[in-house]
Amino acid sequence: MDSTAGLTQKLGTETGSEDRRNWGKVYLVGAGPGDAGLMTLKGKALLETCDVVLYDALVSDEILAMINPIAEKIHAGKRRGKHSLLQEETTQLLIEKVKHYASVVRLKGGDPFIFGRGGEELADLRSHGIEVEVVPGITSGIAAPAYANIPLTHRDFSSSVIFVTGHESAGKYRPQINWAAIALAAETIVVYMGLYNLSEIVPKLIAAGLPESTPVALIRQGTRPDQSELMGCLGNIVELVQSEQFTPPAIAVIGNVVNFRLSWQINSELSPLS
Repeated sequence: MDSTAGLTQKLGTETGSEDRRNWGKVYLVGAGPGDAGLMTLKGKALLETCDVVLYDALVSDEILAMINPIAEKIHAGKRRGKHSLLQEETTQLLIEKVKHYASVVRLKGGDPFIFGRGGEELADLRSHGIEVEVVPGITSGIAAPAYANIPLTHRDFSSSVIFVTGHESAGKYRPQINWAAIALAAETIVVYMGLYNLSEIVPKLIAAGLPESTPVALIRQGTRPDQSELMGCLGNIVELVQSEQFTPPAIAVIGNVVNFRLSWQINSELSPLS
C-alpha cells in the first residue's frame, strides 16, 4: 500500500509477546441515523483519515462515501437474522487489524452506546489491552421523531421520555422487559427495533393502563430521503402495520407528543403559506 496516500500501516515485526506499544487505536464511531449532515465533525474526520473501517448494515451510503478511498472497508452486517460477521468475529477482526494499522474505525449506526452493542465491544477490546476511543453519534430515537416533526418532550404533552428496545436479542423474543413499569414510567415511549414484536408489546402496554387511544407514530428509515411514517394508536397500530405492509427498520413513538405532529399537520393544511 502507498503510505504517502494516507495509510499508516504499522511497521516492525511482531514478537511472541505482541508488543502493544506498536498497536494502533480503535475508534467506536456513531454514524448517526442516516442523513450525512448529522454525522459529527469528529466522526467525519476519522473516516476521512482512517486505515480500516468495519461498518454495520444500517450505515447509509452517503456516510460510507466519506471514508478514506484507500482505506480497507469491511461490512460487519448486524441486521435481524442476517449477519455478515458474528459479534465474536467482529471483535477478533478489530483486534487483528489494530495490530497492523494506526487508525481502525468501528462504524455503528446511530450511537454506539444506544442499543448498538458498543459497550460489549469496548469491554472486549480493552480486555485485550487495546486503546479505544468512543465518538458518540445522534441516535435514531431522537433524530427520526425530529424529522417527523414530533418533539419527544413538550410542555403541553410530555415531561419525560424513555428509550427501550423491542428486540432484546437476535432471533428470539423473551419478555424480560417490564412493559407495565415502562407504561407508567414516562409520558413518551420510544421503542427501537420493535416492529417485529409490536403485536406482543402493544397488549402489554394496554394491560398496564395505557388507553387504546394513545397515539403511536412509526417512523421508517428516519432522516433518510425515503423516510416514511405510519400514524395510529395502540388500538389499531398492529393492524395498520399489516394492512400497510410497513416494514423495518423503524422507530416507534408512543404518547401524546404524536398529537403535536397531527395538530401541526392539520393546521398547515388549513392555513397554507401564501
